[in-house]
Amino acid sequence: MKIRNGLAATALVVTLGAGGPAAAQFPPPEMAIHEVRDGIYQILSAASGGITVLTSDDGVLLVDSKLPNEFDGFMELLRTVTNQPIRYVINTHMHGDHTGGNIGLEGLGANIVATENARRRMAATPSMGLPMLTFDNRLRLYFGGRPLDLYWLGRGHTDGDLVVHMPEDDLIMAGDLFAGFDTSLRLTDYNGGGSLMEWSATLEKVLELDFDTVIPGHQAVTDRAALQGYLDEIVQIQDMIREMHAAGRAPDDIQAALAMAFGQFAVFILPGVQSVIDELE
Repeated sequence: MKIRNGLAATALVVTLGAGGPAAAQFPPPEMAIHEVRDGIYQILSAASGGITVLTSDDGVLLVDSKLPNEFDGFMELLRTVTNQPIRYVINTHMHGDHTGGNIGLEGLGANIVATENARRRMAATPSMGLPMLTFDNRLRLYFGGRPLDLYWLGRGHTDGDLVVHMPEDDLIMAGDLFAGFDTSLRLTDYNGGGSLMEWSATLEKVLELDFDTVIPGHQAVTDRAALQGYLDEIVQIQDMIREMHAAGRAPDDIQAALAMAFGQFAVFILPGVQSVIDELE
């Protein structure tokens, strides 16, 4: 299965989840923008990942850029809160529902930032709007007088996920390392270098940062406790897979048991559970 299938699957998980029992917690089908706090906004829709917007006298910084066909829509919403030029776009990872607007934003003069791993994987596909500024472990940007620390802390959803930490605001943007927790959303893309078994260690490093507020990759703003709950659930999932594999259960049986225990979208694995089993052997 090619990486591009993983891009579609990410959006599929969220779209299907929007009709589930916790639908009130999911983004509305139509794109909307709301203020998180002074100078910080979030643009959400059920079709793809969210965009975090930072506004200042220096211009605008975006975290992620949705799908290509949503570009006009999110730009229209953005212009309801600011007419400043877009200076930077930070991609939290390489999936198309977070990078699809890159080419349009690049045409507006924005500088695109990502991890080196994410750019490498984007360059291996027909992606456009490739990042021109990359880093391996940490990068600090100053924007509007605020420091932003970008971290690569390990594998999880992919091998190129970054976290944006705003230390003066006690806030992080987690991308799909924490897509959402009500209902829990979790796609491990082994085609994109992801690892379910290493994900917990990566989130433990995220939780070493100083923050109270969390902006997930696909859902509305939440808090540190929700991220801790997400990590706790990952550890439970890892333990269950280990125990069932040791007992000789078939991969299809393991996947069915995980869906029953944690929910249909909590353990979505590309190309399949066998990828996790291979990590254990």
